[in-house]
Amino acid sequence: MLMKKIAVTLLGAGFLYSLAGINLAYGQVTDNLKSNSADVSKDNSASSKTVKLTKKRTAKKVPAMRNRVYSQLARAQKLADEGVKIAGFDVLDEVKDRIDSLNSYERAMLWNFYAFMYYGNEDIDSAIEHFELVIKEDAIPDSLYLSTVYSLAQLSMQQQNYPQALAYLQQWQNNNTKALTTSQHMMFAQIYYQDKQFEKVITEVEQAISLAQQSNATVKENWLILQRASYYELKQPAQVIKVIEQLVRLYDKPEYWLQLAGMYGEVGQEDKQLAVMEASWQAGHITKGSDVMTLAQLYRFHQVPFKAAILLEQAIAKGTIVASEKSLEALAQAYVAAKEDEKALPVLIKAAEIADTGKFDVQLAQAYLNLERWQDAIASANNALLRGGISREGDMYLVIGMAKFNLQAFDESLIAFTQAQKIPKSAKTAKQWFHYVEREQGQRERLAMLN
Repeated sequence: MLMKKIAVTLLGAGFLYSLAGINLAYGQVTDNLKSNSADVSKDNSASSKTVKLTKKRTAKKVPAMRNRVYSQLARAQKLADEGVKIAGFDVLDEVKDRIDSLNSYERAMLWNFYAFMYYGNEDIDSAIEHFELVIKEDAIPDSLYLSTVYSLAQLSMQQQNYPQALAYLQQWQNNNTKALTTSQHMMFAQIYYQDKQFEKVITEVEQAISLAQQSNATVKENWLILQRASYYELKQPAQVIKVIEQLVRLYDKPEYWLQLAGMYGEVGQEDKQLAVMEASWQAGHITKGSDVMTLAQLYRFHQVPFKAAILLEQAIAKGTIVASEKSLEALAQAYVAAKEDEKALPVLIKAAEIADTGKFDVQLAQAYLNLERWQDAIASANNALLRGGISREGDMYLVIGMAKFNLQAFDESLIAFTQAQKIPKSAKTAKQWFHYVEREQGQRERLAMLN
């Protein structure tokens, strides 16, 4: 695996759903007041007869709201709409002072107004407390009951009380006879995610996606993000890939391209990983040095080191990658692997200048040897030995011995190979070279005598 695991960002700050249910409940309050303004003596229990509850709650006759209560609640609403919050609370308190004279529906509407007033003041705990008082009243319309329970679920989520949010949402669903909307499926999905019920998250997201597709609506980005995160938690990389592929197609963001490349690498599909990373680079999606290094490693892995070198050189020139020991070493190694030793030399020289050890002098010595620049190879090998911090000192004596041999300095060459024989890792090669140089030296001396 050439790319480290992508740390999947699961839920951004904007992922929490807006309190749509609370807005609906507020609309319910307004509608109820308007209907009473037309005929305050009319029995408004008809709506409760049309809904069959599926658990616990049974339909009950809803008493009418009396004119005097309606007038005061309407006044409180007007003050709230005008932003005069304190006066609005004062009006509600006046109604509350006569709580014993209110019927169940009037009490519920009073608590509902309190809840919204507290929510407007960002007092979520008090809002929850008063919404709970609403649903304790038996004789209220089913629509008010359902919207209030849904609002309680949303507020509990806002308080990060996910078990309570799930309990309210299940209570809402048990009493709701309508098919869930996409946003309601996603409400369940988000709570299930927080409760680590990832299989259920996926089911809810799939249902939301299916509904969206049936109506030719857009599949929302945060749905796919939640689905991707759940598959990731379930350790199903193939499914994670499918979701990210969809994110790339629909939203085409740089981070999705890079995440897709990372996942291809995780499942061993390096060809696809390289293709996606290369496309990302060409599209300008790669802006981090670490991602550039990953692409360079992929080029090396796929035996195209020259592309790796060009990539790294451009990134260093642009400042995407700092010209550090690590990046310069990677660039030099790419050039060497591409058999471009001449181009590797200035990189290695620069790296040697900033290094604390002789490791780049080692590479310089080898590059000079490949280019048959014998004196430079000897100088770099000596620098490497002098500066230290290298893992294979014997190799430097081998370089010196080979360079001296090519300069026909046979005695000095044999001295270098003798030194190399003292080091176990290079002893075998040094011995072979020592005997070879001895034979060549002897043969040349014999030829010289004959002449």
